[in-house]
Amino acid sequence: MNTKSLVAAGLAATLLASSVIPAHAQVSERTIRIANGIAEDHPVGDGVDAMKECVAERTGGAWTINAFWSSALGDDLQSAQALRSGTLEMVISSSSPLVAIEPALGVFDLPFLISNEQEADALLDGEFGKYMADMMPKHNLVNLSFWENGFRNLSNSVRPVESLEDFQGMRVRVMQNNIFLDTFQTLGTNAQPMAFGEVFTALETGAIDAQENPYVTIDTSRFFEVQDYVSNTRHAYTPFMVLFSKPIFDTYSAEEQQILVDCTAVGRDVQRQASRELSEQSLQRIKDAGLEVNDISEENMAEIRAAVAPVYERSAASIGADVIERVNAELAKIRGQ
Repeated sequence: MNTKSLVAAGLAATLLASSVIPAHAQVSERTIRIANGIAEDHPVGDGVDAMKECVAERTGGAWTINAFWSSALGDDLQSAQALRSGTLEMVISSSSPLVAIEPALGVFDLPFLISNEQEADALLDGEFGKYMADMMPKHNLVNLSFWENGFRNLSNSVRPVESLEDFQGMRVRVMQNNIFLDTFQTLGTNAQPMAFGEVFTALETGAIDAQENPYVTIDTSRFFEVQDYVSNTRHAYTPFMVLFSKPIFDTYSAEEQQILVDCTAVGRDVQRQASRELSEQSLQRIKDAGLEVNDISEENMAEIRAAVAPVYERSAASIGADVIERVNAELAKIRGQ
């Protein structure tokens, strides 16, 4: 099903749901600002467009949604803090920077936790996703939905990474959280935490050798202009969280709150589909730009996974051993183990 079909199907479902809302439903005129750290041509843009169309239908045009891209309102963590204080309505953020607010979210940063997109959907849309979302209100945040950031892969300007030894000494930008830092230090790199907005320039000037992100981000951020190699490591799957300010959310009527939940779900389905289609297209564009792309053999990948296994044990104190046990149990159920 293409993106337009998904939008139509999602809207049909939400309009059906809206038909049961009583005639006296309270929908006020509102302006909602959405902060994003990524570029508008990222699949998040497709999701936001679908969400806006859904909201327009459900509110009769009473809501205005303004999206701000490429960290125009600050980085993900700054935007999330603005939500907590009630000075911004919504942010679509990778879960990883939010570990600074809720350490349990670090579970999504554990290396090689999720194997494929089907596992990711089942995990995030099921009981475990609800369990994680239920942690957010105490931080004055409401998680409306999980969207897709995707599997992360390594790009660099030094050499193809085909084995554990190839990581040695490479200066790798990682997100500003301790699990990614621990993972890449354990792999033997010189891992350097850095805000996303600084990465392109750091790669261009040679301040760092490498970075790790999904193919779509490598493409839309034009990292192929300043990198030579991409290795299909798929070392982590991180979701986007569609977060709303709880202080503002609490002023909305129950009907308005449901509109937000329903329409972000419409956006989720469109965004994931667009993300997966664009990932293949992005990989091809990266190759067409002249980058050397390589897979890693199963034998070498097993050695890499074994090397980072201690990260789970070291992360248990910050994430919570119970959270790690719960996610492993849920994944075993999904895999039919």
